[in-house]
Amino acid sequence: MANSRRLDIENVMQNAQTAAEKFCLSSQEQVAFNYNQKAMAIEVIGQPAYKIAAIEINTNTLIYQSTNLPIHQSTSYSMIFWKDFKSVFISLVLIIPIVFGCDTRLAPKPNVLFIAVDDLRPELGCYGKEYIQSPNIDRLASEGIVFANHYANVPTCGASRYTLLTGMLPRKPSDVGNDAIHKAISGKAENPRPESFIHQLKKNGYYTIGIGKISHYADGLLYGYTDDTIGAERELPHSWNEMVFDPGKWGTGWNAFFGYADGSNRQSRKRQVKPYENADVPDEGFPDGLTTNLAIKKLREMSEKQKTNSELPFFLGVGFFKPHLPFNSPKKYWDMYNESEIPLSASPDLPEDVALASLHASGEFNGYALGEEKASLKGSVSEDYARKVRHAYFAAISYTDAQIGKLLNELESLELSNNTIVVVWGDHGWHLGDHRVWGKHTLFDFALQSALIIKLPGDKQEQIKYVDKTVSTIDIYPTLMELCGIEMPHETDGKSLVSLWENPEFCFDNQAFGYFRKGVSLRTDRYRLTRYFREADPQLELYDHITDPYESENIARKFPNVVDSLRVIWERGNTGVYK
Repeated sequence: MANSRRLDIENVMQNAQTAAEKFCLSSQEQVAFNYNQKAMAIEVIGQPAYKIAAIEINTNTLIYQSTNLPIHQSTSYSMIFWKDFKSVFISLVLIIPIVFGCDTRLAPKPNVLFIAVDDLRPELGCYGKEYIQSPNIDRLASEGIVFANHYANVPTCGASRYTLLTGMLPRKPSDVGNDAIHKAISGKAENPRPESFIHQLKKNGYYTIGIGKISHYADGLLYGYTDDTIGAERELPHSWNEMVFDPGKWGTGWNAFFGYADGSNRQSRKRQVKPYENADVPDEGFPDGLTTNLAIKKLREMSEKQKTNSELPFFLGVGFFKPHLPFNSPKKYWDMYNESEIPLSASPDLPEDVALASLHASGEFNGYALGEEKASLKGSVSEDYARKVRHAYFAAISYTDAQIGKLLNELESLELSNNTIVVVWGDHGWHLGDHRVWGKHTLFDFALQSALIIKLPGDKQEQIKYVDKTVSTIDIYPTLMELCGIEMPHETDGKSLVSLWENPEFCFDNQAFGYFRKGVSLRTDRYRLTRYFREADPQLELYDHITDPYESENIARKFPNVVDSLRVIWERGNTGVYK
């Protein structure tokens, strides 16, 4: 335990007084301890600027721990007792204002800028991909926490966002489809259990604004790809104070989502389109530029509101489309790359001892009918075409990176960054020719691993802080609740990640579960174990990331002992979604 020392029970009061003095409690204030074998209560009396955030008990030696929390300049004092092998854990969190000194005002709750990026695998400079031009996300990473091993729970947009919003793993087949939110949440009456973590923020005083694709539907409204939006209901009926979008020349959210620079879209052109576009247009020539402008407008509006009501925190969710197909972006982002130098996949061939049913024929990618080549499991596309498509994907990342940079600059300009949590999250990964696949929808790392970066209010660091533990999307809900000082409304499958950057040695489960293609997959720090509920053999796949980082050989038959040892952990994620 970091920064801890053993204390005798007789020293409890002395150290409690030390804690009180550290946090500017005057000598007239009381720190009262009521102790017995079953419970201990800690009260700070007469000081409204401090709040007791958590007490959990179990019980004759005291360990006293001080751990600095970056959020709200907080410090946690943890005291643990042992008696007859039963422990008592008491956590007293004194939340003090961001301003220095002994100001007795309550610090305002932090704002949250949550940026969802569609199909963003960790192909960024801050993830070691030096060939990617992502200076703005890298700047954010340099001031925040980069989760080096973050995994989506489902490798498809709608279901991944369902796990994000609810903090829950899939439990039925509909939970792994793109209509998961629609079936489980949309149209339901409001009840005490919030429909999403955004709803929970709203119920606790946050003003919530959504722009673009935060849930599955491109503008948060329920309608078909070729329908208009008249009368369309919200996908999340109770989460938003405002759900807004600027479709521009495309007219609707879905048209914009599949939009090309001339105002047409994949639907209107009956799929007679390429899977990419290099257009000499400004950022607003594609939808994400319009989304950025709208987000800046909303940031300014909230800044003005907070000038008259400093106790009104906001949640602003901004959902960028790119780098989702089609890989369309302005020419200046294509020009950042020399196509001949674009690296190809390090794992272009089929993995060994794997059924084709574990992969797919790149149907979404091939659905762009004018693509120069068709992807197939029977053979790889040409190197030239692979470079062309990867170039398009990289340019789309750089385009979105520039939009994120504009938002970060606006936060600074409005002096909101000192009280705003910023999250950048990719909803899942994407095979870029890896294993002959162009797309998501597999249970391999390529499709499940995605970017997750969290910057805390006012946090300025000299270098990137990496968290190497294995985490997943369901952990974001409880993490944000803890950072915002809001109680969890119910138990979720995820766990807060806050302890991981407070203490890198913190004991964490170090596991992530993925679901798709009738399979359940466990990812640990070293292995990926997948079991498929299907007829095609093999039904078990095991990959060792120490010797095989690209999951090129299934070694389940060679190492049955490893499979058996991992099964116990795997069972924790076997929710019954497949039988």
